[in-house]
Amino acid sequence: MSVLSGKNILLGITAGIAAYKTAHLTRLLIKAGAQVKVVMTPKAKEFVTPLTLSTLSKNPVLSEFVTKDQENELWNSHVDLGLWADYMLIAPATANTLSKMAKGTADNLLIATYLSAKCPVYVAPAMDLDMYKHPTTKDSLAKLSSFGNTVIPAESGELASGLFGAGRMAEPETIVSFIEKHIMASLPLFGKKVLITAGPTYEAIDPIRFIGNHSSGKMGFELAKRAANLGAEVVLITGPTSQSCEGLPIQRIDVVSARQMYDAVFEHFDTVSIAIAAAAVADYKPKNVALQKIKKSETSLLIELSPTQDILAAMGNAKGKQYLVGFALETENELVNALGKLERKNLDCIVLNSLQDKGAGFKKDTNKITLIDKSKKNHEFALKSKAAVAVDIFNLIIPNIDA
Repeated sequence: MSVLSGKNILLGITAGIAAYKTAHLTRLLIKAGAQVKVVMTPKAKEFVTPLTLSTLSKNPVLSEFVTKDQENELWNSHVDLGLWADYMLIAPATANTLSKMAKGTADNLLIATYLSAKCPVYVAPAMDLDMYKHPTTKDSLAKLSSFGNTVIPAESGELASGLFGAGRMAEPETIVSFIEKHIMASLPLFGKKVLITAGPTYEAIDPIRFIGNHSSGKMGFELAKRAANLGAEVVLITGPTSQSCEGLPIQRIDVVSARQMYDAVFEHFDTVSIAIAAAAVADYKPKNVALQKIKKSETSLLIELSPTQDILAAMGNAKGKQYLVGFALETENELVNALGKLERKNLDCIVLNSLQDKGAGFKKDTNKITLIDKSKKNHEFALKSKAAVAVDIFNLIIPNIDA
């Protein structure tokens, strides 16, 4: 899934021959999962029609401050457009528009919207080679870069004038790829690998029955989604669950038993920067598993149990550079038990939640946690969605990992 998925992108189109490529560019942005709105300079409509772009973007195309609707005049707010956008892309950006952007000459809706935008802005220049090399154009691009805008370099090739050289707008595929890579590189976990365990484990009694728990896997999956959205390479090892992470760049490994989870964890543990053990691993398993279904009888049934592998303790023993986070779901003496687990298992942080707290625990969409770091400092949070809890957890982790 693209990092642009779910993002609002404001596409600004100016009056250059490369504007004909913006229909394809719009389709690529939408294919990446973005919502697209188009603002054109009035002259840009001579190169590509608003009807084409509105059909592709499924949004009205704006080019004037006021749009006439039968007898009414509707104000197109450049401020609202600027606030709506997560990213703004101006492609093609002519020498004239670049100069206006650099000087703040707000004589059309596109420039006014640019000046109102609070989001990152990308600029894809397009013009003839002499215009591209001219000192005024270089000065405009330098000023825009100094403002924090990102310039997508023009390419060399055949130009509309018939000349060959630099000034050709980057191809739509190149533009989208450039933006995706630029965004990813700016994310705090870009280049980091994160391992997360989630869900319950099931320990077989016979081919039909098992020992398990009520974990839904929701918290672990929200952590995996958050890590992916922060730019990490994510390995999610999960027990049986109905949760989904489709559409995100997450390597999902499905397991059933504690032994299988243990083996999967240590296939990847040496290569990760962060490991979060959010799974509710069964503490015990039947010592002997019946090969056939155990038939019901009038007498009681005794099942001898033996401990499962302590995955978190093994991770703590093997830990080197990894930042290791554990979970403690408690019903009594919560803080004392969590601190004991933090120390015994050589954790960098532990996430404590209590079944005594309303809205916390298994199968809930919300959680109420206390984060305890290695210095035994407590960070308490109010009840909130598990997606928001995942944000809180990574906000604590990120400042404590190696750059």
